Amino acid sequence: MTEQAENTKRIAKNTLMLYVRMLFGMLVSLYTSRVVLQALGVEDYGIYNVVGGVVAMFSMISSSLSSSVSRFLTFELGKGNLEGLKRVFSTSLSIHVALVLVIVLLSETLGLWFLNTHMTIPENRLYAANWVFQASVLTFVINLLSVPFSASIVSHERMSAFAYIGILDIILRLLIVLFIAYSGWNFDRLIIYSLLLVGVVCIMQAIYWNYCTRNFEECKFGLSFDVNYWKEMSSFAGWNFIGCTAGLLKDQGVNILLNLFIGPIINAARGIANTVNNVLASFSGNFMTALNPQITKSYAAGNYDYMYSLVERGSRFSYYILLLFALPMLFETEFVLTLWLKHYPEHTVNFVRLILIVTMCDILSNTLINLQVATGKIRNYQLTVGGMLLMNFPLSYICLRIGFQPESTMIVALAVAVACLFLRLLFLHKMVGLSMRRYLHKVCGNVLCVTLVAAVLPGLLYLQMADGVMRFLLMCVLTVLCSATAIYFIGCSRNERDFIKSRIVLVRQKFSL
Repeated sequence: MTEQAENTKRIAKNTLMLYVRMLFGMLVSLYTSRVVLQALGVEDYGIYNVVGGVVAMFSMISSSLSSSVSRFLTFELGKGNLEGLKRVFSTSLSIHVALVLVIVLLSETLGLWFLNTHMTIPENRLYAANWVFQASVLTFVINLLSVPFSASIVSHERMSAFAYIGILDIILRLLIVLFIAYSGWNFDRLIIYSLLLVGVVCIMQAIYWNYCTRNFEECKFGLSFDVNYWKEMSSFAGWNFIGCTAGLLKDQGVNILLNLFIGPIINAARGIANTVNNVLASFSGNFMTALNPQITKSYAAGNYDYMYSLVERGSRFSYYILLLFALPMLFETEFVLTLWLKHYPEHTVNFVRLILIVTMCDILSNTLINLQVATGKIRNYQLTVGGMLLMNFPLSYICLRIGFQPESTMIVALAVAVACLFLRLLFLHKMVGLSMRRYLHKVCGNVLCVTLVAAVLPGLLYLQMADGVMRFLLMCVLTVLCSATAIYFIGCSRNERDFIKSRIVLVRQKFSL
C-alpha cells in the first residue's frame, strides 16, 4: 500500500471515530438544549450565553497560541524530530502557565467592570451573572492549561481518544442538565448549572492530561524554556492574534453588541441558532479535524501535489457533508424549531438560516486556513485577512446603530466571509503556488452547481405543499436524495466515484456475511 493510500485510510478511520462521538453528541445536544432553555428560561439562557462571551473575549490569546502549538508539534512530527517535539511542548506549557496569571488578572478587573457597568442584565439577575462569570473564568483557565495536551492528541492523530473521552464528557453534561431540570431542590438553576459545568471540565481535562503523559513521550510534565522556539511560537501566535481577535469579535463581540442594543432575549435567539449551527457544522468539522494534520505534514515533507489535492478535496467534501444536513434545515427551520423547542424567541428562524449560510461559505476556507498556518508565514496574511475580518464588528455596530434589524449582523458576516475567501486564495497563490483559477473552478464553482441542482426540487416542494409533518418528512428524504445525487454526479470526479463504488461494495460484502 502506498503512503498516500495509507494516509487516506488513516483519515477515513479518524473521521469515523470522530463521527461516532459527534452523532452521539448531536442527539444529546438537541435534547439538552431544549431542556436547558426550559429549565433556565429565555432570560437566564440569554444571560449565560452573553456572560460567557465576556470571558471568551480574553481567550483570543489562547486561541492564537493553540494554533501555534498545533502547527509546531505537527510540523516536528512531519520531520520526525522527537527532540523538537519535547522542546515545543515544554516551552508552550511554560507560556500557558504565565498566560493564566495575566488573563485571570484581566478578567477579575476589566472583565468584572464591564459586566457590572455596561452589560444589559436585569438587576435581580446580576448576582447570578457574576457567578456565571467566575465559573466561566475558571473553565477558561483549565482549558488554557490543556491546550498543549489537546494539540498533542490532534498532532499525533489519536482521534479515538477524542471519541471515547468526548462521549464521557457528553454523558456527564447530560446528567447535569437532567439534574437541573428535574431536581426537586430549591436553588438558583443558573448558578448551579455553571458551577457543575466547571466540575465536568476539571474531570475531562484530568483525563486528557493523564492520557497524554502515558502515551506521548514529549508530554512528560515539566516546565522549561527554549528561547529559539519561544521566539518562533510567540511571533507566530502574535500575528495569529489578529485573526483570533477578529473571529471573537465576529461572534462574541457582535453578541455583546446585540445585548447592548436590544437585550438578553436576542442573545437567547442567537444562542439557539449557534447551537443548531454547531450541531450541523460538526459533521464536516470532524472530517476537517482528521484531515488537517495531513495537510501540515505533507507541507513539512515538501509533497506539494498531495497537499494541493488534500486542500481541494477537503474543501469540497466538508461542504458536501454540511450540505446534506443543512439543506433540509434551511427549508424546514420553523417546523424543526417548533418540534424541538415548542416556543422560541423572535428572530431565531432568521438567525438559524443566515448563520448556516455563513458557515457554508466559511467552510470553503478551512483547508486554506490550515495550509496558511502550515507555512508559518502569517504576518502579511493576518494583517490583510485579519484586518478584513475585523470589519465584522464596526460594520455590525453601524447597522445596529442606524436601526437595522439584528439579522443585518449576519449579512455583514456573509459579505466579509466571501471577501476573506478571495484574499486567502490570493496569498496562497503567491506563497505556495496554489492555483486560484483551479480552486475557484474545481471547488467554488463545483459546490455552487451542486447546491443549485440539489435545491431545485426541494424548493418546488416547499412552495407547493402546506407546512406540516408530511412536508417535513418528504423534504428530508428529497433533500438527501437530491443532494447525494448532485454530489455523486456533479461534485465527484471519476476517481472519486470509483472509490465510493468500491466502498459500497465492501460494505455490502461485510453485511452479506
